[in-house]
Amino acid sequence: MTALAPARREALRAACVTLEALEDAEFGVRLLAGTPTHETRDEALLRQWAETATEFGRELAAAPPPADAAAHATRVVETTGGLDRLLLARYTSRPVPTVELFTDTLDLGEQLVDVLGWRDRYPTGSLRAAAVAHEHAHCLLHRDPRTRRALRDRLGHTALRIGRLRVPGHVVGADELAAHAYAGALCGLGRSPLLLTAALVSAVQALGED
Repeated sequence: MTALAPARREALRAACVTLEALEDAEFGVRLLAGTPTHETRDEALLRQWAETATEFGRELAAAPPPADAAAHATRVVETTGGLDRLLLARYTSRPVPTVELFTDTLDLGEQLVDVLGWRDRYPTGSLRAAAVAHEHAHCLLHRDPRTRRALRDRLGHTALRIGRLRVPGHVVGADELAAHAYAGALCGLGRSPLLLTAALVSAVQALGED
């Protein structure tokens, strides 16, 4: 962030102040609205899904860990190359369950929090913890069919109806919202991780234009 010209830094601060004024729920709606298959859906429905997925993620964070959690440990490795793809972390299930942490993006996020004065919302070290927790939520949803089914049923989306037969549908992006909420609740963040993600997008754009 020190590489930014003063004028560019002030423009970034102003953009992030605008983001900060939005309610956390709005970021969830925007995430779904920008996800393929949701382009023409009603905003009220997207908001309902966003709120439902967020609440599900918070409840998942408050629930006791699965009895077999120790037997399915996920390794954590650090790497770089996240800035180009705007990734803080990524979960891969093969060859072994792994969470990749992108230290370049995490470092920029920590710098951005300081520049914006958001330490009360994102304490030092919380970005790394939240990134790991976020991917752990994806791991839970990936491995446990009951958890996936519970989220799907809570959302109540119908993919197909033939007479009295109803086929429940998957809401694309809902797992991402649940994971963000899980991470925010588990790490005690003052604001949704989605706010910081949006601010990071602005920061990367500013660095690219400077």
